[in-house]
Amino acid sequence: MSTTTAPVKAAPATTAYAPATRRARRRSAGLGLLAWVVGLGFCLPALWMLLTSFHSETDAATNPPSFTAPLTLDSYKVFFGSDGGASPWPPLINSLTASLFSTLFVLLLALPAAYALSIKPVRKWTDVMFFFLSTKMLPVVAGLLPIYLFAKNIGMLDNIWLLVILYTSMNLPIAVWMMQSFLADVPVSIIEAAQMDGARLPTVLARVVAPVAAPGIAATALICFIFSWNELLFARVLTGVTAQTAPVFLTGFVTSQGLFLAQLCAAAVVVSLPVLAAGFAAQDKLVQGLSLGAVK
Repeated sequence: MSTTTAPVKAAPATTAYAPATRRARRRSAGLGLLAWVVGLGFCLPALWMLLTSFHSETDAATNPPSFTAPLTLDSYKVFFGSDGGASPWPPLINSLTASLFSTLFVLLLALPAAYALSIKPVRKWTDVMFFFLSTKMLPVVAGLLPIYLFAKNIGMLDNIWLLVILYTSMNLPIAVWMMQSFLADVPVSIIEAAQMDGARLPTVLARVVAPVAAPGIAATALICFIFSWNELLFARVLTGVTAQTAPVFLTGFVTSQGLFLAQLCAAAVVVSLPVLAAGFAAQDKLVQGLSLGAVK
C-alpha cells in the first residue's frame, strides 16, 4: 500500500521580506525627516533676518523677540537713502564690478591650466594641484600688510581694480582644482577629432571643451562670484570711499551710537539678493557641475 504526501506550499516571498521592507521604509522616513529638520535649521537664521528687516528698530531690539510686531518698510527706506544718508548704489556697483571681472579673469586663466593638467599629460600633476591648493592655506591676515604697503607705494589704494586683481589671485587656485576634475570627464576623442580638422588650442577650448564642461564651468564661476562678493577683509583695509564694496557698507550700520539691527538686516537682505538670484538662475548647472566629476 503506497502512501502519498500532500505537497507543501511555499510561503510567499513577500511575507519573508515584509519586516525588512517596513524597517527600510521607517529608516528612510526618519532620514527624510532629519534632513528636513537640518534644512530648516540652516534656513532659520536667514528667515529671522528677513523678518527682522520688516520691524522697527524698537521692535527689533526687544528681548525676547516679538513675532507679532507690526511690519514696516522704514529700514529699507533708510538703506536706500530716503533720509538723506549715504547711497548704497556705489558700493553695490563696486561689488558687482569686482565680482564679475574677477570671475571672468579666473575662468580665462583656469580653463587652460585645468586643460593642461587633466587632458594633456603632465608629469607629477598631483604635486602641481597640491601646490595650487596650498596657496589657500596662507592666512589672509599674514599677507594683508605687505599687500597694503605695495598698493600704497604704487598708488592703488581705494581702487576697484586692485580688488579685481586680488580676488582673481585668491580664487584662481580653487577654480583650477575644481575645473581639473570637470575637464577630466571630457572625452579625449572629440578633442583629437577637432585637432585633426585643424583646430588650434583656443578653438578647441572655446568650441569643444567649454560646451562639454559648461555645467562645471558654471559651478566654478558661481562659487568664485560668491567668494568675491562676500569678501570683507581686503575691501575693508584697502578701500575708502571710491572703491567701497557692499560688505564694507554693511559695517556702517554698527556705529558708536549702537547697533541698528533692523537696518542692518534690511541691508543684509538687499546685499544677499544678487547671490541668491545668481544661484537660483544657475541651480541646474550648479547641481550638474558639482556632480560632474563625482562618478568615474
